[in-house]
Amino acid sequence: MNLKTSFFDKRAKARISHDDLHAAESLAEELITNIPTVTSRPIVFVCIGTDRSTGDSLGPLVGTLLEEKDLKAFYVYGTLDEPIHAVNLADKLKDIQEKHVDPYIIGIDACLGRVKNVGVIQVGNGPVKPGAGVNKELPAVGDIHITGIVNVSGFMEFFVLQNTRLNLVMRMAKTIANGIYQASLIYPKQNWTELNLNWLEEEKTN
Repeated sequence: MNLKTSFFDKRAKARISHDDLHAAESLAEELITNIPTVTSRPIVFVCIGTDRSTGDSLGPLVGTLLEEKDLKAFYVYGTLDEPIHAVNLADKLKDIQEKHVDPYIIGIDACLGRVKNVGVIQVGNGPVKPGAGVNKELPAVGDIHITGIVNVSGFMEFFVLQNTRLNLVMRMAKTIANGIYQASLIYPKQNWTELNLNWLEEEKTN
């Protein structure tokens, strides 16, 4: 949970209302615009949070929904079965770095914000910083980030998180997962490695 959004608000490239008719499509467009299109770097989504707190369950809900969609172009970590949270975040990131060569990581997390922004999904450059609002020293996550504002910040944040409506969090998670899924369908399947192999094959036949 990244409780403070002000740092990222200044750099956010997109602010999408989760219930907008074209929210998933808008999110897909932002992702395709931001992630490398011709690269050998694997694209990895790290969904942060825990189902022990309703407001903080956005990340693992997104991860679970994506796991059910069986994405071909992207890798996903952090689900309801295997959440990534404050206790295991550093170890999980280490595992991801060992499993993938130079991964391009998109961090996904819930956050709190102003009343008028509740329900807004943000896509921005740079990492998300879990625990920043509660003075926890946790690793920053992501080359870019997706955050969902699930409730209001400023007073008794943990109590607010525990009393966040699951209905809102679930609807936001579905929008984010649908956006990522749509991005996976149009994301270029080729990367630099594949292009180089194809070029070598052509050279052999000429």
